[in-house]
Amino acid sequence: MSKILKRIAISLLAILLFLVSVWGVLALYFHIQDYKVIILSAFILLSLGTLWSLFSNQYRYRSLAIYSVVFASLLLWYTSLTPSNSANWQKDVALLAYATQDKNLITMHNIRNFKYKTEMDYEASYYDKTFDLEKLIGVDLISVYWMGPSVAHIFLSFAFEEDEYLAISIEVRKKIGQEFSNLLGLFRKYEIIYVVADERDVIRLRTDYRHNPIEKVYIYPTTGTQEEAQEMFLAYVKKINSLNETPEFYNTVTTNCTMSIWEGAKGFLTDLSFSWKILASGYVPEYLYENNRLSTKGLSFEELHKEAYANDKAKKVTSLEEFSREIRE
Repeated sequence: MSKILKRIAISLLAILLFLVSVWGVLALYFHIQDYKVIILSAFILLSLGTLWSLFSNQYRYRSLAIYSVVFASLLLWYTSLTPSNSANWQKDVALLAYATQDKNLITMHNIRNFKYKTEMDYEASYYDKTFDLEKLIGVDLISVYWMGPSVAHIFLSFAFEEDEYLAISIEVRKKIGQEFSNLLGLFRKYEIIYVVADERDVIRLRTDYRHNPIEKVYIYPTTGTQEEAQEMFLAYVKKINSLNETPEFYNTVTTNCTMSIWEGAKGFLTDLSFSWKILASGYVPEYLYENNRLSTKGLSFEELHKEAYANDKAKKVTSLEEFSREIRE
């Protein structure tokens, strides 16, 4: 029995060592520039040698000790990687928003409102605007699909009186030449940015100009009190200003668009428990519907989902000044 338990323990340790070694190889591959081949080869040989030693009576503990020291050094190096606000950013994420506050009046600076000819051909434009918290009347959830029902980009748009909306989209802040990869997003290769934008920019870009792949946009009015909406907005303001001073890395799993919204809201949305549907972001609207957090209008979720589709409405907009109102009709 003791021999069987020992073999099971060694097998489990071997699986763990294999997994952390794969992580280490990827971390080194994505970040090391100088002597990459030599460093990667040495780490791979050390990992294979340590795995072999687990099933051999020779050098098992010595190999594990050496591997532990090397891997601890790798972790120390990896955690020393720091995000930055100084880089050659792509034009659409080059300028950070920030907010100033005077009692209930919040002035948002650098609201993005690009004028698009195509997805990649646009005139950069920003403006500042003051919002009165007392006139904040609701929050809309925007879900954007481009690769099936399980994955969506989720962001919020804050509704003020007189059909004024301010959208805030949590995104990857890419450098010039970078492409997004879910795998790279696990290895501290991107910073995170809160894009504060006019809906004529951040929604219309997706409904009218992104075609490869096509992005389908759905707009869901949420339920909740004005106080909850104000708390959410202030939480965003705090984070936006914080990122100006202390940049953070994006992470595909833990610090993405959906998880960041959840982390910002869970302090006051105490009636919502964590669900796998938050991780599978495409199901977030359905999860909120099930928890009475969407304005249902007496519709089933399937009916509400169909009504929330915004692409066709956006293409029929007659006046850009009325864009936000017309896509909600």
